[in-house]
Amino acid sequence: MNKQQLFEQIQKKRSFLCVGLDSDIQKIPNHLLETSDPIFHFNKEIIDATAEFTVAYKPNLAFYESLGSQGWDSLEKTVMYLKSKHPEIFVIADAKRGDIGNTSSLYARAFFERLNFDAVTVAPYMGEDSVKPFMTYDEKWVILLALTSNKGALDFQFLQDEKSGDKLFESVLKTSQTWGSTENMMYVVGATKAEKLKEIRKIIPNHFLLVPGVGAQGGSLQEVALNGLNNNCGLLVNSSRGIIYASVDFDFADKAKDAAKEIQLEMEALLKEANLI
Repeated sequence: MNKQQLFEQIQKKRSFLCVGLDSDIQKIPNHLLETSDPIFHFNKEIIDATAEFTVAYKPNLAFYESLGSQGWDSLEKTVMYLKSKHPEIFVIADAKRGDIGNTSSLYARAFFERLNFDAVTVAPYMGEDSVKPFMTYDEKWVILLALTSNKGALDFQFLQDEKSGDKLFESVLKTSQTWGSTENMMYVVGATKAEKLKEIRKIIPNHFLLVPGVGAQGGSLQEVALNGLNNNCGLLVNSSRGIIYASVDFDFADKAKDAAKEIQLEMEALLKEANLI
């Protein structure tokens, strides 16, 4: 999927919602544990309930890797289901990989060839040669960690270079722009750091941003939109727990649908206000 196709889906669905499939075997409804593949059945019902309001899904790989081979099977079936039933939806592997070049080449092969994800999250701190292998695939995306929403982001990401005056996350944004383009690179910027989005947009005005942290983590959708929207929307705002665990009873899919629709309606209003639809 290219940038224009993604923007067209945003306009069509009047939404820039990404639903995080952080599907925890210990949190899904108990009745699903009796099925042959509880995680896949959970994901399938969440997808069926929320797809009309959603332009992207983001499985967090830790929830699948923790289950061993069965978890990988559930993940593969989830991606295959999305590709067959909803080929217009952007699918992100939240993997946060980052290793030397030949290892990254194999990670890229796994996510883009074996599993057919559209994008993968990558840590940039081993430099260009660890990221470039992911960029050799047409219409596939790298999503670089830039400024994350967790408390520990303060440990390193705000360290300031004495010569340039740039904070570390700003150096990541500036340096990495030479590695790719607005057609194959996005950045992770946490919603709990939304006040920094205006500064970030001065550095990368035209890139898409993946923004976690809205909902359960306390980020403000309105603040993110105010500071982060660009001429192509430029935002994929993720919500995970607030949608997929809106209920853990038999009505979990219906409640997820209600939660996704509520966010989509807010996004529609924000897109209209920005004259993007």
